[in-house]
Formats: sequence, C-alpha cells, structure tokens
Amino acid sequence: VWIFGYGSLVWRPGFEFTSRKVGFIRGYSRRFWQGDTFHRGSERAPGRVVTLQEERGACTWGVAYEVRGEQVAASLQYLNMREAVLGGYDTKLVKFHPQEKDAEEPILALVYIATPQNPSYLGPASEEDIAAQIIVSSGCAGHNIEYLLRLADFMRYFCPQAEDKHLFSIEEALVSILPCLYYTEDTLEET
Repeated sequence: VWIFGYGSLVWRPGFEFTSRKVGFIRGYSRRFWQGDTFHRGSERAPGRVVTLQEERGACTWGVAYEVRGEQVAASLQYLNMREAVLGGYDTKLVKFHPQEKDAEEPILALVYIATPQNPSYLGPASEEDIAAQIIVSSGCAGHNIEYLLRLADFMRYFCPQAEDKHLFSIEEALVSILPCLYYTEDTLEET
C-alpha cells in the first residue's frame, strides 16, 4: 500500500514504512483550510493545517510512503486515528507521480482529505488572516508556525521546481507579521 502525504506527513510520518518517494498528484491544490484543535491548535485557538481542494490543472507535491506486510495494518490504524478521528479527514485513492526521472507508471496511493462537510473545516481566508491565526496557535504536536515553516522548507529543498503560491504567500505574510511581535517596551527603550 502507498500513502501520500502533503502536510506534516512529509516530515513526520509517525509510522514504519519500506520506502518513500517524493512526487505529486494532479487535480488537487494544497490549502490551509482545515482547522486543528489537537495537533497544532486548541479549542480556544484552532490552528490551520492543510487539506486538498479539487482543482483542474493543479498539482500538489508531497511524499508517498510504501508500507508492506505488518506495516500496513499498523500504519492504517495510526493514520485513521491521526487523520480521520482527530483530524476529520476522509480517504481517497489518487495517482501519485514519482519525481524520479526513470519512474514507471503512476502509483495508486491512499490520501487523507478534509472536506467542507467536516466540522473542523475553516475554508478560505486571506493569506494574512491565515498567517495571523497560525501565529497564535499551538497544540500537542507543537506550534502551528513550525508546521507552516517545515512544509515550506520541504517544498524548497525537495521540490524546488514546483510552485505553491498559497503556501509561500502565507509564509511571506507570517514573516512580515512576526517582527512586530518582537518589539516590546524593553527593546524600544534600548534603541
């Protein structure tokens, strides 16, 4: 079984796997439209994590993990709790295209997608509003800022040829807001 990750699964799968490949799926765009009150947020300050939105001509880069034998049941049980029960995601099968130049046919992979019917679904917002929400959110897996920056780093280092305007616009908005948070009365007196 192959499992496609496009959010935190790209750097923290949390399950054993046999192999991994960087690549993409077509027909979906990555969006910070899913709320998170457990991993990267709380009930008082829900974080924002990614889901996939069907979009003709779009392409989403990520990592596909191959799980075999005993890994299959263990990984699916883990992901069902992490993504479906706690995250509110549904599963779909998609065609994954490995990045490797000598890759054969696309691989059929399982992917978790949050839909608008999900109670934690937040939907679209401006990049600035999403960045402002990310800045104040933290959950049991860490700060929401870490989630955004790790995902942006993954794209930069493993998929430098790929564009993800939504992701990088939110990162840019976050960076433009963050310096304001460091100015306190103490630092103003020193300058």
